[in-house]
Amino acid sequence: MRAAPARTEIQSLEEIETKLLLEAISLRYGYDFREYAVAPLHRSISAGMSAEGVATISAYQDRLLHDEGSMQRFLSTVGVSVTSMFREADTWRCIREEIVPMLRTFPSIRIWSVGCATGEEVYSLAIVLREEGLYEKSSIYATDMNEDALAVARVAAVPVERLRTYEHDYLRSGGQSSLATFFTSTSRIGRLRRDLLRNVTWAQHNLVTDASFNDFHLIVCTNVLIYFRPALQQRAHHLFYDSLVRSGFLSLGQRESLIFAPESSRYTHVRSGVSVFRKVR
Repeated sequence: MRAAPARTEIQSLEEIETKLLLEAISLRYGYDFREYAVAPLHRSISAGMSAEGVATISAYQDRLLHDEGSMQRFLSTVGVSVTSMFREADTWRCIREEIVPMLRTFPSIRIWSVGCATGEEVYSLAIVLREEGLYEKSSIYATDMNEDALAVARVAAVPVERLRTYEHDYLRSGGQSSLATFFTSTSRIGRLRRDLLRNVTWAQHNLVTDASFNDFHLIVCTNVLIYFRPALQQRAHHLFYDSLVRSGFLSLGQRESLIFAPESSRYTHVRSGVSVFRKVR
């Protein structure tokens, strides 16, 4: 009887198949996941394989290359889609108390929400700007690599039950009224008021391969970099630095930092306990 392959051999085969899969996706579609963190990427591939009903990574590669619908579903799996309104409320309070006063000094304001997923972070930005009297002179650029997620974000519809769960973080962030003030609601769905979407531009942008497209006073990128390996984090940080005006602000997730940023010495840490930084040179 033939012996079962050693565990190390199985792992080696999976590594080869994964490398070929990522190379094929890059060549076929232009999405480069080769420097994504290994563990979450493998979870996404496994989830995608299960959803498509294929047993091997090689079979999954064949499906992705020949079925663009499968590729779109994979993007939804591998993309950063965990989001909520006023997530990490301490960071939003810092934005209100430390960044908003500086934004008041500019005649116009440009903000980039990176990896905006289904839009909850963008809705939060719009609400803060409205409450602080800055919305009318602000432009928000909301980007994600996944067009399906952007399509959901553009609709700006949030289940009413979910809005109730967001209320606590909204108030912790320094909210001045109630989230219901900013939504028109039915019994089940709340829709962000249209006047809060007027200054939002939604666009597909791949942080891995695309270049800077404007100069920004604030960049918000929450819990995206944790999915990247160090080399890719460095690329993203370089892009952020080049995209910020002098004295501009970079807001990251609380589990993220400037540890892999080549320009880390050119920022100051705005407030202890949150990952908000100001470009100083």
